[in-house]
Amino acid sequence: MPYKYQQIFRLGFFGLITTLLFTSFNSQLRINLPTRFMGDTLKLPEGVDPNDENWKGIDLAPKSPIQPLSVAEEAKQFLLPPGYKIQAVLTDPAIQQPGEIVFDGNGRMYVLELRSYMLDADSKNELEPISRISRWEDKNNDGVFETGTTFVDHLIFPRFVLPYGKNAVLTMESDADNVYKYTDTNGDGKADKKELFTTKFGRSGNVEHQQAFLFYGMDNWLYSTVNAFRIRETPNGIIREKTGANRAQWGITQDDNGKLWFQGGASGLPSYFQFPIHYGNFDVPNEIAKGFDVPWGAAIKIADMQGGMDEIRQPDGSLNHVTGSAGNDIYRGDRLPSNLQGQLFYGEPVARIVRQVNPLVKDGLTTLHNVYQDQKSEFLRSTDPLFRPVDMTTAPDGTLYITDMYHGIIQEGQWTPKGSYLRTKIDQYRLDKVIGLGRIWRITYEGKERDTKQPRMYDEKSATLLSYLGHPNGWWRDQAQQVLVLRKDKSIVPMLHSMALKNAKEHARVHAIWTLEGLGALSHDVVKKLLNDPNPRIRIHALKASETLYKAGEKSLATEYLTLMNDSNHEVAMQAILTSKFLKIPNLEASLKSTLAKNLSPGVKLISEQILNPPKPRNAGPFGAAELNKDQKAILERGELVFSELCSQCHGNDGMGKPAANGKLLAPALAGSYRIQSHPEYAVRVILHGLDGAIDGKTYAGGLMAPMKEQSDQWISDVVSYIRNGLSNDASFVSPQQVAAIRAKSQKQTGMYKYDALLKLVPQEFVADANWKFAASHTSSTRIGGNVSPKSALNFEGWSTGITQAKDMWYQIEFPEVYNLSEFHFTSTQTFRRGARPVPGATPVFIYTHPRVYAVETSLDGKNWQTTLANVKGNEGENVLLLDQVKTKFIRMKLNEGLSNEKDETPWVMRQLKVYGIK
Repeated sequence: MPYKYQQIFRLGFFGLITTLLFTSFNSQLRINLPTRFMGDTLKLPEGVDPNDENWKGIDLAPKSPIQPLSVAEEAKQFLLPPGYKIQAVLTDPAIQQPGEIVFDGNGRMYVLELRSYMLDADSKNELEPISRISRWEDKNNDGVFETGTTFVDHLIFPRFVLPYGKNAVLTMESDADNVYKYTDTNGDGKADKKELFTTKFGRSGNVEHQQAFLFYGMDNWLYSTVNAFRIRETPNGIIREKTGANRAQWGITQDDNGKLWFQGGASGLPSYFQFPIHYGNFDVPNEIAKGFDVPWGAAIKIADMQGGMDEIRQPDGSLNHVTGSAGNDIYRGDRLPSNLQGQLFYGEPVARIVRQVNPLVKDGLTTLHNVYQDQKSEFLRSTDPLFRPVDMTTAPDGTLYITDMYHGIIQEGQWTPKGSYLRTKIDQYRLDKVIGLGRIWRITYEGKERDTKQPRMYDEKSATLLSYLGHPNGWWRDQAQQVLVLRKDKSIVPMLHSMALKNAKEHARVHAIWTLEGLGALSHDVVKKLLNDPNPRIRIHALKASETLYKAGEKSLATEYLTLMNDSNHEVAMQAILTSKFLKIPNLEASLKSTLAKNLSPGVKLISEQILNPPKPRNAGPFGAAELNKDQKAILERGELVFSELCSQCHGNDGMGKPAANGKLLAPALAGSYRIQSHPEYAVRVILHGLDGAIDGKTYAGGLMAPMKEQSDQWISDVVSYIRNGLSNDASFVSPQQVAAIRAKSQKQTGMYKYDALLKLVPQEFVADANWKFAASHTSSTRIGGNVSPKSALNFEGWSTGITQAKDMWYQIEFPEVYNLSEFHFTSTQTFRRGARPVPGATPVFIYTHPRVYAVETSLDGKNWQTTLANVKGNEGENVLLLDQVKTKFIRMKLNEGLSNEKDETPWVMRQLKVYGIK
């Protein structure tokens, strides 16, 4: 549909009549409304002080609506340095509201289309399942992606898309906790198979504050923004490891050494980039150059910035201080000027700029500089107020792609309420009417043609892919490594050994090391040679890759680490220190003090001192949870000691299972185990009474797990808590009281369990589907733009009564058949008082949303109810109700008392509701 007619449609009936009578279309296809049809002059919202710095000087005169330009006209509004050109490769109406692009091994472009994002100023219907992932190809190789399919449809604001093998992607939805793998099994370009990939990956928050951008790192681990952990697929399941807090929102990239660069959101700045994030957080002073936080966008003139008039440069109406950033890329291509390689690019969509950043490294520490700061400019600017750069990507053709959401509003509805400065500007220019668009742009340079060789890695032999590990374009190197690792083809291991040890191309050696690591084929002998390589970059990567071997039991590597802490190259020394810290090698403190006495490098000094005297951790609990208390730390320490002395003999030092003969493991892997991370009764019963025979159809050389019921409840609590938290798992602690209850319940057990029989005794989660029916006496959204549905209690969005708790309020689930229920879990969290704004230095005011006293009722027909639990006292945080195997088709919670004496409105809120029973 042509743009002028799209706009007529969006203006509605009155707008249509007005347009037909009074509108003329100029060469830019703008709709020009006479002043009398622009609406009345706006007024300051009630209660606003006209002299307030956010409002003083605001222009409230009637304005013509901002109209979208055609693709050709938008291209004319871009301002680039001399020699650079920009051209569209994929645009609306084929795609709508793109938030991310990524290429697979055959060069096909996946587009994350956030079709529900800010369709009006109140985020209405933002969580409706109307978003999608589309896949596009340039079949005639003319540089335009003309052929596409909807790969996955009907998604609820998806958080990311990551190609993961041929015709497969990983993604997850907002407010969800699971990552799924979608696969096209018949080659029609549409995913027809959905599999669970991993769980416990989500978090609560509006769509701007949840995890995003799943990224496959050079180290073969997967990372995301927000989450303080990384995950990895193994033959025995998905494992995870704690990392530092990345403090990012929308954007992850990596450089030629595999160091991840995370992009902040509201800060408008890169968030963490100094060192690999799995080594934890280090505070580096002055890592952002002076003046870096000042954007130099083109004259936009509409002054639609959330911060108000004090953040607007006059008279051009552009932003004077960064307020948002999205998408990032370390350019690693080969078809733009060579001085761009290794430079960081990211978008500031509020300022309508793409910034080029020079990472200046000195003594192992990085400082970021805006390349065009002295000229008071940016790499890419636009005079079109609808230009919204949200992602940057080094493409297979060696150029740089820019994802432009091309949208009216680029701020979540939580910050655009009626009466706010930004809402006033949205209404003045009718920015809420510009929706459903989006463009992908390619940046090229005069005299440098794009690479027209199209990738076909999924169709090529592994030996051919080896040649790409030294390709001048980093995208080819990364993708070849990923395809080889996911293919699990070990026939190329001898060639990888040769490449890692000796090759004319340094990049090829680096990626050969990591391909070996990803295939589980990196040997101790090869690592020792690499640790003594004359090239310091190779020594650094050998140190990083060797961490996998050390965790698997090659403890003799600690000697090499201590030696390299005194390497003549200070960056090698820094890496040896970081590796030693991560692996907790013996005598680290004494070694660091010795190194500090001899090495005066600022980088060595900074990390050594902060390891010896750590800054206060921002996320010290498992995987970004709250910091562990003293008792929890003690439990894990005791559990780790028992595991190291006893359990590791069969389950391996890293919990991945100790190899035995004939390719078998001595005992099953505990790290990444779904069984271990699900209901704790499984692990407790196994330790108490033992387990004999095959597990889920798989046999192990050890044959059995001997019973240990002679051990105390505390001992079992320590061990189970450790294996559920300390071996890359993410599950709850288990108390001695829980162990005692399971011991009492299972006291009649004679002999060891068989796996199938054990599963029938352990509570398992009943997963809700379309046949479950939810109802409640009161239902309200928990956030602006959220759903109004009792079903939202299942996820991070949550369900709320919306008003203060009152006697006889109820919440109900009807199951499709009679279930044998044993437990009912939900979370009620504290929240800010409605309408409250944070005040610097002041203690925030919270309200507590848990049900105070309630009853649990069950029924077989929904008419005749019996009280299963009476006078239950709710808790702030996690609530676990034990139901003792109640057979029911309906379950209902009903409040026994209200909160009429509460000063603040205090609703009843539930999130992450789960139902367990015996299947």
